[in-house]
Amino acid sequence: MEDSKLKRINELYKKSKAEGLTEEEKKEQKALREEYVRLVHNNLRGQLDNISFVNPDGSITPAKPRK
Repeated sequence: MEDSKLKRINELYKKSKAEGLTEEEKKEQKALREEYVRLVHNNLRGQLDNISFVNPDGSITPAKPRK
């Protein structure tokens, strides 16, 4: 995510605590937060997909995805 979008998320948060947001700003905040959460989720999923376990005998077993 671009730094400008992260800064905007923080600006909207601070404004919401200080004085409140307009309906348009609330929609923008929601969209930015959803994009951020989606990117974090995809990043975490990518990291988890690359985890492998080293067995006591030295062999490597990839982690099985949960169902």
